[in-house]
Amino acid sequence: MRRIALVTLVVHDYDEAIRFYTEALGFRLAEDEPRPDGGRWVVVEPGAGHSGAALLLARAAGVEQRARVGDQTGGRVGFFLHTDDFARDHARMTAAGVTFLEEPRHEPYGSVAVFQDHYGNRWDLLQPAAS
Repeated sequence: MRRIALVTLVVHDYDEAIRFYTEALGFRLAEDEPRPDGGRWVVVEPGAGHSGAALLLARAAGVEQRARVGDQTGGRVGFFLHTDDFARDHARMTAAGVTFLEEPRHEPYGSVAVFQDHYGNRWDLLQPAAS
């Protein structure tokens, strides 16, 4: 079976990115291994037993990559974090200092609010409507 396993997210610093994703978003640090080139292989995932893609946190190398940090999708929402309890996760993330760019909305497809990660990338926190 095919699936997307990892999505690369370019960051300025491994440790600050790990802190944001694990502490503010509640992700789990799945891997953090040194690489021969001085970098690290850092993977965070939404939680134990998840079945979706995880994030490979890649430290920006060079001017072009550093310019893309925080704007990897041209200002569009590029990442979607599904939850089974929107109110719980919205409250926890707000208390942890996550910046939400709008008030929660309740749409036919589910409850949603756009937030920014530590670098400015836009995400949807989304609890899909029951089928």
